[in-house]
Amino acid sequence: MKIQGNAIRPGMVIEHRGRLWQAVRIQHTQPGKGGAYMQVELKDIRDGTKLNERFRSAEEVERVRLEQRDYQFLYAEGDMYTFMDTETYEQTTLHQGLIGEDKVVYLQEGMTVTIESHEGEPLTVVLPDTVVLAVAEAEAVVKGQTAASSYKPAVLENGVRTMVPPHVAVGTRVVISTADGSYVERAKD
Repeated sequence: MKIQGNAIRPGMVIEHRGRLWQAVRIQHTQPGKGGAYMQVELKDIRDGTKLNERFRSAEEVERVRLEQRDYQFLYAEGDMYTFMDTETYEQTTLHQGLIGEDKVVYLQEGMTVTIESHEGEPLTVVLPDTVVLAVAEAEAVVKGQTAASSYKPAVLENGVRTMVPPHVAVGTRVVISTADGSYVERAKD
């Protein structure tokens, strides 16, 4: 589907120079002399290289729609991860590099993820926004510390280090954001 250059938004996938790119950041610029343009930071979906490009409103770019299917994570074997399509029950195995090293630490057995693909080729794995994990290690609370905006370091059951409020102890289940690994809230289970 063709769209105008000034209609590009963050998160969109476009075809440019024969490759698939995802718009990371956009900035609308209107110089004093000449026409306005959209400065777009693009990231190659396959190899992660970045490109800064200018698009004028008169230019047309090809917007790509990715197929999105739900898969259930089954197991990991070395750096290969196996998922099962929740509709057809077909299994697919993806390399850790395709998923992303920052994401694989949050994969849990039975977790439902979305795999985005283009023409049958898997491109990205989208995790849920949050996961529930137990605290494996946490420092003791220092007496006299104020409750307002004071956090202490902790290690989660998957080995990830994060900052948690002082009331969180070892064994407490907490909700963690998969985007940046930050503490969201105490789990309600």
